Amino acid sequence: MEKDIIKNSNNPLQIGATIEGKVVARDRSSLYIDLGLYGTGIIYGREFYAVKDIVKSLEIGDKVHGKIVELENEQGYRELSLQDATKEISWKRLKDLRDSGTIVTVRVTGVNKGGLLTTLDGIQAFLPVSQLAAEHYPRVADADKAKILKELQKFIGKTLEVKVLDLLAEENKLILSEKAKSEEKTKEVLKSYTKNDIVDGQITGIADFGAFIKFPADAKDENEQIEGLIHISELDWQLVENPAEVVKVGEVIKAQIININNNQVFLSLKSLKTNPWEEIEKQYKKGDAIKGKVTKFSTFGAFVEVAPKIRGLCHISELESKEKMEEQMKIGETYEFTVLSIEPKEHRMSLKLTTNK
Repeated sequence: MEKDIIKNSNNPLQIGATIEGKVVARDRSSLYIDLGLYGTGIIYGREFYAVKDIVKSLEIGDKVHGKIVELENEQGYRELSLQDATKEISWKRLKDLRDSGTIVTVRVTGVNKGGLLTTLDGIQAFLPVSQLAAEHYPRVADADKAKILKELQKFIGKTLEVKVLDLLAEENKLILSEKAKSEEKTKEVLKSYTKNDIVDGQITGIADFGAFIKFPADAKDENEQIEGLIHISELDWQLVENPAEVVKVGEVIKAQIININNNQVFLSLKSLKTNPWEEIEKQYKKGDAIKGKVTKFSTFGAFVEVAPKIRGLCHISELESKEKMEEQMKIGETYEFTVLSIEPKEHRMSLKLTTNK
């Protein structure tokens, strides 16, 4: 590491260059460094107090690195900054950690709405929620930011194994990733599976965007598990507003793998169910009369259930206004409609109200 220190010039005696030396003396406000052929360096004043915690741990004879801030002061010493040199060395080490993919341990010191806060080599670090391991991802069903923050606060004081994901030297920050540590292993175990495979898994968490499911990481080993996501759009053929209405945490289900991308597994529950839209297309055509129950009002119009898991839309343009829509129809009531169009591939049916009786 010492040989790899980046210098601003081949000449170590240049302002801004980093130079190595040995601690030879200290007093209440100064640290003296033997620079060999280059004389004696001194760390004092603001530079001394900026690193007083580091200075306390140094012994006579210890090697240190300093950045030259003054080639020669009035006393003939070369003024050094231990703080700047330490930071430079830290960034060099952090770059090495990132490039090598080394796993390091950090202690969580704080949180914000986006993730966890910590330090590594004295540099502020941020672990985004998106980079948490699957088992640590906050499972908040309604995506409430206050609830997510409360879940993240449970990590304060705990240690996590992470990799350095990105360096932001200009902002004096670095980005960490917990899930990156398992990517190689995940990539290897996912070789046991391919698209369209059907797996038996257990629902481990529910969020507003879907449900998490764990299944054997190796088809031959049920003890090793991997977690995938069933997006809300893949839970059922009908429009799902709350994933908890379809699956429950702890429930064991069958799901089909529909994609494996960047070590992430995406599955579908609805692909194993009969597509009701195929039958609707056979039963009805444009112009047919159909009865349906109003289930919801929106800015687009009224959603109407015309068959189990099939909902059509009576567009607001067919009803003049939101006020007129609410005057003519009530949620939970059944009315007669005319089919304006059926698009089974897009799972869409357009309707027109023909009677409000």
